[in-house]
Amino acid sequence: MPTKKGPTPQEIVYQRGLTPRFISVGGRGSRVNYMAADKVVALISPDSAPAKRLKDEARESGRLVDITQGGKTRSFIITTANQVFLSNVTVATLDKRFQRFQEDDGYGEPPEEPDNP
Repeated sequence: MPTKKGPTPQEIVYQRGLTPRFISVGGRGSRVNYMAADKVVALISPDSAPAKRLKDEARESGRLVDITQGGKTRSFIITTANQVFLSNVTVATLDKRFQRFQEDDGYGEPPEEPDNP
């Protein structure tokens, strides 16, 4: 008999009538990391020399967060708090996830209140 999984962070936010939108930014298996979409400033490919310098500077200043869980670093996520997250998800995949949340599909919006006469 399959075990029932708990609600995802997105489902919890929706159930409580809140509007922050979260996207999956990395992890493996059941250990998935989510980030508030409105806190992301940039997505960067880790292959360039400037990206490597950015990673080194962030590490030295204590702003580097590794969420790859031992996987290969495929992207850097820069946040409004000037933190640099190392992710095992590619820039192209993250970009598609952000575009999906930017569409006006009603996801994350609080439920509409019924009209009471």
